[in-house]
Amino acid sequence: MAITPTVIAAERREEFGKGSARRLRREGKIPGVLYEKGIDNVHFAVDLIEMTAIVRNDGTNAIVELEIDGEKLLAMVKHVDQNVLTLDIDHIDLFGIKRGEKVTVEVPVVTEGEAAPDAVVFQEGDVVEIEIDALSIPDEITVSIEGKEIGDQITAADLELPAGAELITEPETLIVNVTYEQVDEELEAEAESVEEGGAEAGAESEEETSEEDSE
Repeated sequence: MAITPTVIAAERREEFGKGSARRLRREGKIPGVLYEKGIDNVHFAVDLIEMTAIVRNDGTNAIVELEIDGEKLLAMVKHVDQNVLTLDIDHIDLFGIKRGEKVTVEVPVVTEGEAAPDAVVFQEGDVVEIEIDALSIPDEITVSIEGKEIGDQITAADLELPAGAELITEPETLIVNVTYEQVDEELEAEAESVEEGGAEAGAESEEETSEEDSE
């Protein structure tokens, strides 16, 4: 499904440095840079709330049209710096792209369905890297584990990719491993030892009490 990029108004930045960035944030804006092969970097400022909503709704591969000086620049979110305390966006990097251009992105993998009884599902890989048209990047790739039994595995090569996408991740990369519940024998032995020790201590306490009563 093709993406309709969100248009976000921006203003060109002529001032740089921490002081300028702080002033922008006080005004409810955040600084950013758009990188694109063949053109000079575009330094801009955008509304914090608008950009936060885009990143939150569309994820790290969000596609936007940056409207600046009457021109719309198609771009993909490349990197987001967040404040460690407030988690607000402090700075954002965009990567300029062209319509019809393919990009390499990481896409989350999610499972659906229920495995066979007694089977335990371990998701070994949370994302896969694919090459795809910039306006067709999926939010996620879904893989079914319905009825999967102990011993079954799903690799990157088994995933159903969107039309036109090419897998970049190594095909044999393990994504889902269906196995049995594993018990840590050392921890189990320690637990039994603690229980036995508690039982012995309880027995000794009862014996001492009995002796005191008889006296």
